[in-house]
Amino acid sequence: MPLLPTALVLTTLLAPAPARFTWPLPPPHPVVRTFHAPATPFGPGHRGVDLAGAEGTPVLAAGDGVVVYAGAVAARTLVSVEHRGGLRTTYEPVAPAVAAGRPVRRGEVLGHLQPGHCASPCLHWGVRRGAEYLDPLRLVSPGRVRLLPLDAEIPARGG
Repeated sequence: MPLLPTALVLTTLLAPAPARFTWPLPPPHPVVRTFHAPATPFGPGHRGVDLAGAEGTPVLAAGDGVVVYAGAVAARTLVSVEHRGGLRTTYEPVAPAVAAGRPVRRGEVLGHLQPGHCASPCLHWGVRRGAEYLDPLRLVSPGRVRLLPLDAEIPARGG
């Protein structure tokens, strides 16, 4: 396999990937409670993260998608967005400003933060793929950095 010129390797490795997801609240982003995956589908855990925010703060779509639910569930109101790749994000407690079926763009206002389950207002932000709950902070944190030697062979992509 041929070696690629050093400049091409550096350009390819250092080019930033386009952001697909962003924080669902304006900065700062204090995490009040972290993600704790349940050991079993109906077991105890915390299926998202809680982010501190002031009541009435705009809640933003973390990524492009389609609103699949906006309304009440039990005593809370929430918004749920389906994204490419089978991801679904959920935001609660939120007074919805969107309706089911509406396409939304990353950063678009979904609604406004309401008082909820935290001692002070906070947004519970969850994400899942199918039935598996994932840590939503992984959507907004940088991926693992890998460094390669300048003259490394780059494997061919595709088949």
